[in-house]
Order: sequence, then C-alpha cells, then structure tokens
Amino acid sequence: MVIDRRYDILDAMANMTLSEELQWRGFLNQTTLRDITELDTKQRIFYMGFDASADSQAIGNLAGMMFARTFLRHGYKGVMLAGGSTSLIGDPGGKDAERPLQDEETIARNVKNAEAQLQKILTGHDFKLVNNLDWTKDLSVVAFLRDIGKHFSMTPLIQRDYIANRLGEGGGGISYAEFSYTILQGMDYLHLYDTENVTLQLGGSDQWGNCLSGVDLIRRARGVAVDVITLNLVINKATGKKFGKSEEGAVWLDPNKTTPTQFYQFWINVDDQGVEEYLKIYTELTKDEIDEIMTRHTQDERARFAQTRLAQEVTRLTHGQKEMDIAEEVTTYLTAKASIADANPESLTALRKEIPSVRARSGDDLLDILVATELANSKSDARRLLEGNAIAINGQKTTKGNLEESDFQNGRLLIRKGKAFKDSALVEQA
Repeated sequence: MVIDRRYDILDAMANMTLSEELQWRGFLNQTTLRDITELDTKQRIFYMGFDASADSQAIGNLAGMMFARTFLRHGYKGVMLAGGSTSLIGDPGGKDAERPLQDEETIARNVKNAEAQLQKILTGHDFKLVNNLDWTKDLSVVAFLRDIGKHFSMTPLIQRDYIANRLGEGGGGISYAEFSYTILQGMDYLHLYDTENVTLQLGGSDQWGNCLSGVDLIRRARGVAVDVITLNLVINKATGKKFGKSEEGAVWLDPNKTTPTQFYQFWINVDDQGVEEYLKIYTELTKDEIDEIMTRHTQDERARFAQTRLAQEVTRLTHGQKEMDIAEEVTTYLTAKASIADANPESLTALRKEIPSVRARSGDDLLDILVATELANSKSDARRLLEGNAIAINGQKTTKGNLEESDFQNGRLLIRKGKAFKDSALVEQA
C-alpha cells in the first residue's frame, strides 16, 4: 500500500521555518533578499523556469523541482515555466561556443515532455504551468526593442562572465541571438509579474545573471523591487561534475532514456561522501529521519543503508511505487542477493531491458554464450575470463566449459563477469 506522506512531512517539519529548511537542505546560493527570514512571514508567488533544449529533464533539474517543492510545501504558490521560446535561442551560460539551433517542432515536443515531468514531480501542490512562447511568438521586433530593450544597458551585460568569456581573447564569440537570451528571460519575469503577481524567481546558481535581468527590468519598467533566490548546483562528489543534461552519462527522468532500474542503481551507487547531501536535496525525509539513517549507515558503510533509502525515495518520487519495487527487485538479482528463480514476469521483462538475454540448453558451450551475450569479445577472450576466475553463474564462480542442468533455476540463470553487476547476462532455458 502506498501512503501519502505529504501531511506527515508537514507535521514533522513544522518546527522548521521555510528559511531554516532551505538552509538545512543546502539549497541556498545567492539571493537579493536582505534577510532570508522574510520568506517566513510573507508568502509570495514564485516562478521557476526549465530549459527545453533536451527531450527530458535530468537529475540536475530534479534538484530544482525539489527546491520548488519546498516552497510549495510551505504554502507558496508557484508558476513553473517551460522555455518554449528561450529554448529556441539557447542559453549561452556555461558554453564556449554557440549552441546548435533546434527546430520549433522539436522544442514543442521537449516542452510537452518537460511539462509532463513537472506535473508528476509536483503533483498535489498548488502550481501553474506556463510556456514563454505564448507571450513572445507574436511580439514585434519594434515592440521588443522599445518596451524591453530600452531598459537594458549594454555595459553590465557584456561584463557578465559567460558573455565576457565568449567575447574575450580566445573566446568563440557570441551571436546577437544568444546575447539576447538574458533579455528574453528578464521579459519572462516582467510578464509573470504583470499577469500572475510573481515577485520571486527561483533558479540555479548558473542562472544568477539572467535572473538579475528580470529584477532590473521590473525595477526600471514598473518601479517595483522583486527578488531572486538561486540554489547550489549539485555536484557528483565522485566525478566532480554537475548533475546536468550536457554532462557525459546524464541521468534522465524519462524512463525510456534512463530506465527505472538504471535510475535506482545510480542512486544506490553514489559515494559515501555525498549521500547525506543527496538525501537532503532529493528527498523530503525529515532531519530526524536523515540523522537516523546516517547513524545507521556509519555503523556499517558496506551495507549502503543510506544509499538504499536514497534510491528508494527518489525512484518512488520519479517513477512511482510499482517501478521502484521492480527496480529494487531486479537489482537484488543482479547482485545475487536473491535467486533468479524467484523473478516474476514483470521483473524478467525489466531485467531483459538492462542486460543481454539469450536462450540455451544444458550442455551448451559457455564460451559461445559469453560471446553471444557480448560479455567476451571472442572465444579466446571468453576462455581467458574463465581461466582467470572472472565468470560467475548465479553468483558462484565457475571455470567449467559447458552449462549443466543444475545451473538453471526455474528455467533461467544469470552469468556475471567480474564485479560490475551491469556486466551480466540472462540465460533462459530453450
């Protein structure tokens, strides 16, 4: 049975104000607020934008969604913006060269995917979805220059790091289109201020300059002070790289790009150094719960108790209880913690998506099977692996050359090469 923990969470976190929780979870990076405790006494409507340059959001974006959920849990109303127009231009921040332009149909599909993922992660909370293409697609050049462009000074714009780096010696240069990206984002804030009474923008720390464009624009155009809060970018402690879409090995929210099992396994394999930070950012477990988890974890780090709770919580939130259960079950088979004989049809289907699968009989040459499943490049490579004691059947090391009837458990077996459980193959009895 799935239990809605939302109200339990509110009760458990009741002794923390919003500002205290944001600081405890490690979300806060920069803000225009003079005193962060202002958040505790004056609820505002906030907005947060999501790039639609890829066909799925990644776990870096999930951190932003969790940032937004924290405000929503504390009674704020939110406007979540999918960048239908800004994604057509491309954010120059953090890029050494011009982004390749994508066509409108691709961006429209990406926006639809982003909105579906936002709906899933933020379900049960008070928020509204908008697309900035709705208020920019019919905007004339003259109106843009007169009503928006006239409020921006070139001097501070060209001094921003990401623009200065592109314009400076050795830089790749920047087009007027990408240069204008920050102005378009500022216009988003102005539009949402006018139409939705938005007075607070949330964003990643890499968006600080773009966020300030909206603050400055509203001050100049409306004579009103609005604010921005940015969250820290999440860094993979093991690789030193951010959890972003453009990073190699990105972990996606779309199950067709990163399966729920791969998603679960990513979290269960995070390093000990970062697991507590990830628990605070990517789950809504309370301080007492996380303290208890980390106490138990430090008693036996090899058991990976904290990583397991992290994987369960994040996979459940992103993919649902059923997919989390299947991912967890598949992982127990891949790690030989459970017998493959017990796998049900759903788990077998999920397992076939993760590893190669073939059909074989008792007496078949194991060397041929290792080659067929691509665990070995050739029969000589397979022979070397066997002789080197690098092959296990159902978790037990083997050096034999042929499969035996006793190897099959309920008509199936698992072959594994080395210690990495992703280097496994499913063999089903023909």
